[in-house]
Amino acid sequence: MTHFIDKCNGKHCPVDFEPNGVNNVCLFILNCMSMRVTISLYLALSFWFVIAGTLTAQENTVFDPLTGDISSKLPALEVLIDSAIATNPQIIFSDQQLMITELKLRSKRIEWTRNIGLQANVGYGNLFNYATSSTGSIDPIPVASSSSQTQYTTAFYINLPFSTIADRRNQLRLAKSEVIQAESMILSGKNEIRQLVITQYNNLILKQRLLSIKAKNLESIRMNMQMGEKEFLNGVIPLSEYTNLSSSVADSEAGYENARMEFLTAYMMLEEIVGIRFNLINIISDTYEHN
Repeated sequence: MTHFIDKCNGKHCPVDFEPNGVNNVCLFILNCMSMRVTISLYLALSFWFVIAGTLTAQENTVFDPLTGDISSKLPALEVLIDSAIATNPQIIFSDQQLMITELKLRSKRIEWTRNIGLQANVGYGNLFNYATSSTGSIDPIPVASSSSQTQYTTAFYINLPFSTIADRRNQLRLAKSEVIQAESMILSGKNEIRQLVITQYNNLILKQRLLSIKAKNLESIRMNMQMGEKEFLNGVIPLSEYTNLSSSVADSEAGYENARMEFLTAYMMLEEIVGIRFNLINIISDTYEHN
């Protein structure tokens, strides 16, 4: 019997090198190799799942506006509306204005306390007294004294002008009206943003569908153009008909380009309004080609 270092667990394991123990040595080596293969296989499979998941996530973010439906890739409409309201600078400014008016209202409610107060003074110092006294022909006798004193004074005062009392109710009403006005401005701004997001959301969907239609139309006209070119070369159709086909292709290409730019504009406008980057990979070629 001897000892053999098990590299799998770092311990000394007894191994029989006698003739009957050769099989044990072989089994030991095979177990170590099996564990290494298992670990390597596990790491390889884990790496593959990570790569596959990444590729799947990338494929899910790819969007082709010529064949897909953008409404299935965008967040929910209510999410877009809430995001637009939360990131709109005008709404943020209106919220701050509302806070200011509410603080002003609180100040107006306690403004009368400015005319009521308690005043206290404390003084400390040395007091010197000097005096002379005389009786008859006797010379005056000077008398001097000094002392330290601390003085306290307290006063309570009330100063309420009649204008403050008479105008208090009007001032409070004015402050409350400013608060209501600020709240109304916020509600009005939110309604406008809501309408704007709904309009732009539907406009983007419309532009994407029109782009898809334009792309299919351009594909069909190009196929007709290829057939017409062969027929023209074979003398089947006259030059005038071939010219009309060429003009139709040019018009379709111009219409496709306009639809493409309108879609991109609507897409970017919706991103700016809601303050979200959709991160869609838009596959839009300058000249559409059917695969």
